[in-house]
Amino acid sequence: MGGVTQAGRGAGQVRDPGLQPERTRLAWRRTTLSCTVAAVLGARAVLHAGASALGVLACALCLLLWLGFLAVAHRRMVMLTAPRPRTMSLRAARAAALCTFALAVCAVVMLV
Repeated sequence: MGGVTQAGRGAGQVRDPGLQPERTRLAWRRTTLSCTVAAVLGARAVLHAGASALGVLACALCLLLWLGFLAVAHRRMVMLTAPRPRTMSLRAARAAALCTFALAVCAVVMLV
């Protein structure tokens, strides 16, 4: 019985988050990097094949969605630097999911 259980902790003790916030922050960074690479490659494909009005509109929308996702991710990464990070809000989670889904739709439009 060497470990202290959650119920056995005193009210004054601070939770040791270990490396979980660091792993989560790195996951957000990998996700934003992947999103950036996908957006750049999609824009390159559209512009290289000849820019149609729909392609340029899809690229512009993709850029706005990417910026929105980047803002949500950056805000979350900053929040994870706190000693006891708060849970991600439902609004931020919905925004990240909406940006991801909309980026996928833009990618389909750019490839068609």
